[in-house]
Amino acid sequence: MRRDLADVRLADRVFAPHYAAPMPRSLATIAELRASAAADSEVLASLNAGDVFEVLELAGNHAWGVAPAVGIVGYIPAAALADSQ
Repeated sequence: MRRDLADVRLADRVFAPHYAAPMPRSLATIAELRASAAADSEVLASLNAGDVFEVLELAGNHAWGVAPAVGIVGYIPAAALADSQ
């Protein structure tokens, strides 16, 4: 979660001004999961093409959400997401 937004699945455990339902999307390309949207922020994990990323927010050129395969929340480039079907 962030201070301004949390996964709706956490609503019974954390307070946030807004909650978002995860939107599962596949990755079209390899992507680095980062701690923030900044290009030089810490890399938390490397995600593979075909991995699922649960998008909680799309803003600008980045998506924030959960990488279930590694159990980590972070930012990826929005361009790494496959087109939704």
